[in-house]
Amino acid sequence: MLPPTSAFTHLTAAERYRWWLPSSPPHPVFVAMRRSEPRPRRPGLLVCRHPRSFGVTVQDGLRLTTPAETILAAARDLGVLDLVMLGDSALRAGHVTRTELEICASHRRRGAPLLREVIPLLDERSESAWESIMRVLQIAADIPVEPQHHVHDSAGRFLARADFWVVGTRRIHEYDGGVHREPEVQDDDLRRDRLLLDASWQRHGFTSRHLLNEAASIIRSTDDLLGREWDGARLRAWEDLLNASMLRRPGRSRALSHWRTALPWAESGQPERFQTVLKGSD
Repeated sequence: MLPPTSAFTHLTAAERYRWWLPSSPPHPVFVAMRRSEPRPRRPGLLVCRHPRSFGVTVQDGLRLTTPAETILAAARDLGVLDLVMLGDSALRAGHVTRTELEICASHRRRGAPLLREVIPLLDERSESAWESIMRVLQIAADIPVEPQHHVHDSAGRFLARADFWVVGTRRIHEYDGGVHREPEVQDDDLRRDRLLLDASWQRHGFTSRHLLNEAASIIRSTDDLLGREWDGARLRAWEDLLNASMLRRPGRSRALSHWRTALPWAESGQPERFQTVLKGSD
């Protein structure tokens, strides 16, 4: 159905690149094509038409928009946290450079302002989507951290590589996914924790539930560590980012409102399913 100059884009291309993906509700198949081409119409297909040519690459026989163009396309519908996941993953995989992202973000196009906001937040050292989210929480809360910090004891012996060092302290913050409860991994983690304690380092581990629902306690504890007063603006900055993302209902609702005409079940009058996908992880 698609003309030979078209390409898959947005979250469809991001899936093909195997990047970390936001917790998205069901989404259409996203396609980019020239405005001069006749628009194909099919349930489940969302077409973005461009007045000028756009970057294309071929992967496994499929035409995809270039990584930078793909991230710019996703910025039309996603929030900061969602876009940070994509950007960190693409940088880590070596699929895109900051310069390429900056060139895309300089264009007068939908999504470009958000991409310009996100680029300074990206870090190719991130090792998982939730680690990326945790980093942005700390940035929003003005917690000074250094990612992937090497911890040594007083004799200079290497103890651990920490997800985040709270700069100027002897505390590290780390994201603990489910893999950390597997027996062999847990054994290694506990041995590592003992070494850190013996060297007078504190390790605070967090799960996705902590990041989503207990940010206030994370921020308050770190405020006490840094010797500063509580400021509710730091928590509000994080909550605003969460609400604009696919992790919360408002962000999902905004995206679905953009995609609704391309989603067969949304157009066929199934409000109960629409409400189900809106709820997501709420």
